[in-house]
Amino acid sequence: MSTSGELLRTARDLLLAARTDYERARAEFAWPRPEQFNFALDWFDGVLAVETPDAIALRLIESDRSEASYTFADLARRSDRLAGWLRAQGVARGMRVLVLLGNQVELWETTLAAMKLGAVIIPATTLLAPADLRDRIGRGNAGAVIARSDVTAGFADVAGDYLRIAVGERVPDWLDYAESSGFDEPFEPDGVTRADDPLLLYFTSGTTALPKLVEHTHASYPIGHLSTMYWIGLQPGDVHLNVSSPGWAKHAWSCVFAPWLAGATIVLFNYERFDARAMLDVLREAKVSTFCAPPTVWRMLIQQDLGRWQTSLRELVGAGEPLNPEVIETVQRAWGLTIRDGFGQTETTLQIGNPPGQRLKLGSMGRPMPGFAIDLVDPVSGELADEGEICVRCDPRPVGLMVGYRDDAERNDAAFAGGRYHTGDVANRDADGYITYIGRSDDVFKASDYRISPFELESVLLEHPAVAEAAVVPAPDELRLAVPKAYVALVAGHTPGRELAGDILRHCRENLAPYKRIRRLQFADLPKTISGKIRRVELRVAEVEQAGSRPEGEYREEDFAAR
Repeated sequence: MSTSGELLRTARDLLLAARTDYERARAEFAWPRPEQFNFALDWFDGVLAVETPDAIALRLIESDRSEASYTFADLARRSDRLAGWLRAQGVARGMRVLVLLGNQVELWETTLAAMKLGAVIIPATTLLAPADLRDRIGRGNAGAVIARSDVTAGFADVAGDYLRIAVGERVPDWLDYAESSGFDEPFEPDGVTRADDPLLLYFTSGTTALPKLVEHTHASYPIGHLSTMYWIGLQPGDVHLNVSSPGWAKHAWSCVFAPWLAGATIVLFNYERFDARAMLDVLREAKVSTFCAPPTVWRMLIQQDLGRWQTSLRELVGAGEPLNPEVIETVQRAWGLTIRDGFGQTETTLQIGNPPGQRLKLGSMGRPMPGFAIDLVDPVSGELADEGEICVRCDPRPVGLMVGYRDDAERNDAAFAGGRYHTGDVANRDADGYITYIGRSDDVFKASDYRISPFELESVLLEHPAVAEAAVVPAPDELRLAVPKAYVALVAGHTPGRELAGDILRHCRENLAPYKRIRRLQFADLPKTISGKIRRVELRVAEVEQAGSRPEGEYREEDFAAR
């Protein structure tokens, strides 16, 4: 085993030993900081494929329940072969490779092969439009594209001198990925990989602006996700299923680094359209032990009678957006397991979370993970406070933190001002150190001089049985400056209308302090980013544009005053 592999193992094993002992993990854990490190060579090949060669590394289950499994030894060999073939085609150390693949074995082969070559991966969803592709090729300075055949047409008008490789059916003027299977020359790296060499360039999902380019190294995600492994509670031999799409950071979190740091099996369910019953069947039949899903998926799952599914689940976590208490309580009643919330970003690994075995506080994201020191900073005074912007202390700098925003000095200066990384998210901390999410700094608003957290109001809305999703934004008001307005998407089987609007508003009156009450409500499909996050910014803009008028279909509290 390489020296860097030994450093990683020592740190990992400490977290495994302290899996339910948060105080010990916080006190004893130190980030491994090797000068040279390559996850694919030093850890995957050098440890996992040597010590557990026949264990299942990856299991892909299709919608028709056909499946394929690959051992650690299989993927070590396949990625070696692919790395050698890619090098022969011109992919070199430092070259940026745009990757548009689904949950298919080629995605994991490509990820490992690119690491072995020292290439820089630009992960992307297969749903990108041509304008998005031009942005990725241009600002990402991509030298190669590896794409599923059915999305290659999107590159027809994307100019540039970049290598084109198609996965699947042959595509004219594109190299055929399948040819790599016949490449039999032994692979040897052409040099060392420094731990601070670039590995990943993520285009963020852009809830408020043009996507940023987040740069990670061969250490910041591969080693940094020790914190994510600890939060999930992963152990060697676990079977881990994560619901997220390729191209987004959370996929790398829970479908690559965190499970393989633990030596666990990654399971993917490739459904064509999400079906809660089918997902629950897979959790049971695949004997999944650890499960991570975003709140949207959890909200669909709890519409089923969960008690009918007897599973092997041990750990449940939620990420992407905060979990609402009503969802957590429903799962707890059905399975006797608590969904543990956590907080991180594309820019970081898991910063704050509820690891296994710790006392939970309903609604709280938990406490800082081992290796992270978190400050809450008042956005006006810049002083430390019990409520403020979540900031990561950078002295010493955690390994699980991005290098910065590529080619954006102004944004980097703002993000790292004052010796801290500023997340742009607001939270409060109680006397026991538990941190509770309030909202994005640009989502929190004032109504009648009170600060309003959309998340808190949305949690109450979601407790109503007819509400599937909700977004709360400020609606301009002459008297109060702004009032909380809810945009609501309904559970299947419910019909929007005056009676239901009145019932939802009454539910809010009964469960919210007067200054927090929802004053206006509109039924609507919620605008979302391509990664599924609600774009409240679009709703805020719409409210400003229609200030002084009443949009069709809007219900107001005063409409029901007589009731």
